[in-house]
Amino acid sequence: MIEYWARIIISIGLTLLFIGALLFLLSRLGFSGFKIPGDIVIRKGNFSFYFPLATMLILSLILTFILNFIGRR
Repeated sequence: MIEYWARIIISIGLTLLFIGALLFLLSRLGFSGFKIPGDIVIRKGNFSFYFPLATMLILSLILTFILNFIGRR
């Protein structure tokens, strides 16, 4: 049982490491991320606040469909 959880945790860690490295490389290449209409951006002086509301909703819907499709096997 412990080996099972160890493999799960290692897999999650490697996946997060890969995603983090990919995001780091994309930011170095000038990719600034997803900014679609519906995301909240507030800029005042030297302060800026970005809340990706629409992006989170779209990603949530996509992941829900994918996980429901995988879970029905």
